[in-house]
Amino acid sequence: MRSIWNGAISFGLVSIPIKLVNATESHSISFRQIHTEDGGRIRYRKVCELEEKEVSSAEIGKGYEDADGTIIPITDEDLSHLPLPTAKTIEIVAFVPTDRIDPLQMDAAYYLAAGGAPAAKPYTLLREALKRSNKVAIAKFALRGKERLGMLRVVEDAIAMHGLLWPDEVRAPEGVAPDTKVTVNDKELDLADALMDTLGEIDLTELHDEYREALEEVVAAKAAGEAPPEAPEAAPGGKVLDLMAALEKSVRAAKESRGEEPAEAGEEAEDAEDAEVTHLPARKSARATPKQPSGRKSTSTAKKTAARKTTAAAKKSTAKSTQGTKKTATKSTAKSAEKRTTAKTAAKTTAKKTATKTAAKKTAARKRSA
Repeated sequence: MRSIWNGAISFGLVSIPIKLVNATESHSISFRQIHTEDGGRIRYRKVCELEEKEVSSAEIGKGYEDADGTIIPITDEDLSHLPLPTAKTIEIVAFVPTDRIDPLQMDAAYYLAAGGAPAAKPYTLLREALKRSNKVAIAKFALRGKERLGMLRVVEDAIAMHGLLWPDEVRAPEGVAPDTKVTVNDKELDLADALMDTLGEIDLTELHDEYREALEEVVAAKAAGEAPPEAPEAAPGGKVLDLMAALEKSVRAAKESRGEEPAEAGEEAEDAEDAEVTHLPARKSARATPKQPSGRKSTSTAKKTAARKTTAAAKKSTAKSTQGTKKTATKSTAKSAEKRTTAKTAAKTTAKKTATKTAAKKTAARKRSA
């Protein structure tokens, strides 16, 4: 790895020669600007305003623009003579616990490599002292034209330095939190804790940039003259109407994804106890009760029907028994109706026969008298 800065760590009266090396690298895919009509590259050329010609990077230096527009040239030699103790030194000013550092202050990360054999002993001394104390070192250093704040900590067998923002560079979170007063109960917190425990931890080395991989697929397809892959349909979003239900569903989904049981029997029983059950009223029969004819038979039939209704009402514990009782009552009513119809028909037939016999007797009597 190529060093980007050479200097020393000032540790009291101890000076440790070091080299500053980038600890991170970017794998993001960059694009070029092109002319959409013909695909030609769009370039930014560095042109001198006085001569109106393009200049190379070797001819470009630094300059400070004064209030009246005058440019004051500043060379690298001028910067090397800055009246600043941290110009070429990482000066440790304090040792503090790790939790004293606000993650919002974290900036770029660097590795500090020992600068030669003479630096091995003091480098190892500082590293082991940081390990044993469980603390980090706060330092000041100058890089790329300005003084910066840094934090030194141990990473495996090396010392790493994180650039820190100055405290006044971190904004206060004013107006960010919701201004609506909300109360969270213990049961919701318990479900949130259960969800956190179910999701558990993860090995950060298993995570990767899926956006970059998808972008590489699109570029490869375009280069091969093929249609780019289609994006999968996004899951439909919805409003969270019941926070408890959403938390419970999230816990079940997380357990199922890990191959665990979605819920214990006791938990399901508690959910069942908490659930509110509303019984629906039984449906009334659409069929009307047939009218009973007058007389003793109708009274007897009415009593039987009332008895059947009482028996049916006593057996309404389940839907199946209710339906069976209704079917039985309907069949019995139909049979009673058939019996009544048969009785009416027999009575009419008997009356006709009696009337015929009476008429025949009267005719015979008239013939005798004549």
